[in-house]
Amino acid sequence: MPINEQKLAQMKAKSEQVRIGGKHSQRRKKKVVHKTTTDDKKLQNHLKKLGVNNIPGIEEVNMVRDDSTVLHFQSPKVQASLQANTIAISGNAEEKPMTEMLPTLLNQFIGTGGEGIPDLKSLIKNKPQEEGGEEGGNADDEDVPDLVENFEDVSKKDDV
Repeated sequence: MPINEQKLAQMKAKSEQVRIGGKHSQRRKKKVVHKTTTDDKKLQNHLKKLGVNNIPGIEEVNMVRDDSTVLHFQSPKVQASLQANTIAISGNAEEKPMTEMLPTLLNQFIGTGGEGIPDLKSLIKNKPQEEGGEEGGNADDEDVPDLVENFEDVSKKDDV
């Protein structure tokens, strides 16, 4: 039986492309790519090294950005470590406009004793100016408080 040399050369070339081992090893038809969640595992290992503890009972987390958008987490997993000054928030996040989240944010700020309300007011004031409001140059002047006392006199008293 005659052997077709051209056909034999094609088969050898094809077999060497997919061979994964030595001369008599098994061939595979397609390379399998494994998708792993190594980033998540690495992050969890680093958090474990920091000694974070789960904080239960947090229903939602809102982060207000400088561009007046809110990063909203509904039922997140919150972990914290006071020694490492670290808080990790994980879960599904949605980016929402400030106007949509304003009633929720006001209730949260009032619940904390009103500490964040001045920051919220400044964000709301800056929002129309970024969109083309009338007051272009006065925004910087409003943020700077007026001087109450003369600081040079106070420093001279400390030196004496």
